Amino acid sequence: MIASFADPGQRTTSAPFGHALARLAEQRPEVVGLSADLAKYTDMHVFREAHPERFFQMGMAEQTMLGAAAGMAEVGLVPFASTYSVFATRRAYDFLCLDIAEPNLNVNVVGALPGLTTGYGPSHQATEDLAILRGCPNLTIVDPCDSVDIEQAVPQLADHPGPTYLRLLRGKVPTVLDEYDYRFQLGKAAELRTGRDVVLISTGLMTMRALQAAQRLEADHVDVAVLHVPTIKPFDREAVLAAASTDRLVVTLENHTVVGGLAESVASTLAFAGVGTKVVPIALPDEFLAAGALPTLHDRYGLSTDAVVQRVRAELGGRPAPTAAPAAQPTAPPTA
Repeated sequence: MIASFADPGQRTTSAPFGHALARLAEQRPEVVGLSADLAKYTDMHVFREAHPERFFQMGMAEQTMLGAAAGMAEVGLVPFASTYSVFATRRAYDFLCLDIAEPNLNVNVVGALPGLTTGYGPSHQATEDLAILRGCPNLTIVDPCDSVDIEQAVPQLADHPGPTYLRLLRGKVPTVLDEYDYRFQLGKAAELRTGRDVVLISTGLMTMRALQAAQRLEADHVDVAVLHVPTIKPFDREAVLAAASTDRLVVTLENHTVVGGLAESVASTLAFAGVGTKVVPIALPDEFLAAGALPTLHDRYGLSTDAVVQRVRAELGGRPAPTAAPAAQPTAPPTA
C-alpha cells in the first residue's frame, strides 16, 4: 500500500531526493543525513550509500533524531533529518518547535508519505501536517509537485538559514514540470498555464492533477490557468492575489485536509486584502481516511484527475458558457 501515485506509463525519476542530497553533499562537506530507522523508505539510503561516514541512523526515536539534528546545526553542520511525516509532526513537534525553530537553526526535516500518498490508514497518512506546522514561527514549508521540484529544492533548502520542512514524494516520483518553463524558487509561486475561465491554484502532487485536468477541460472549450504554489510558508500572497483578483472561477487543489492548508491560505489572503472572491476547495475531508489502494482512495476522496474535472464542470454549470471573448480585466478590490 506504500505505492507510487504515478499514472500507468507516466515518466518517473527514482529517488530524486536521495540523489539530489548525495550530489549536494559532494560539493558541501557540512551536509549530513539522519534517519529514524526509515532510510530505505525515505530515499535516504541513496545518501547513506554515497556518504556512509556522514549518515546517522537514530533508530525509532524521532524526538532524539530532531534533537541531535539541532545539535549538529549548532556546530555548523547542515542536517537533513528524514522520517514519515506523521512521526515528524505528531510525535516530535515539541522538539521541532523548541530545539530547531525557536533558535532558528538550519535543520531540514524531510517528511515522507504526506497526505494521501499511502494506503495504510490514519497511522501513516499525514493529512494534517501543514495545519500543524503552519503556525510554527521561523519554519519554511515546501510541498513539491514532482521530481523536478524536489531536485531543485534540496540545494535551496540547504542554503536557507532557518529550519525547513519538505513534504517528500519518495520512490518512483513523476517527472512533470520539465515540460514547462519552470524553476523552483523558494517562497515563490509559478504560473504554469494561462487561462481566461478558471484558475487552479495547486500545491504538491495536486499540481500534476491540475495540469492534467486543464488539458482535459480544453475539450469542453474551458480555458484553464494553473498556478503552482510549492512553498506553503512563506506564502506568495502577491501571486495568489494577482491570479484570483479576476472574474475567473478560483479552485484550490491540495493533498491535505481542507482544514488549515492551501485552501485556507488562499481564502485568508483574499479576505485580508478585501477581495470578495469565492474559493472552491478540492482537498481531503476533515476526517480520518480509510485504508486501501491509492487509486481507489484518490477517487473516493476527490483527488483523482477525473474527480477534479467533474468538480470544475459542476462549478461551471451555473455560470454562463465560456466564450472566445478576450480575458476579463481584473476587478478592483472593494473598498473597506
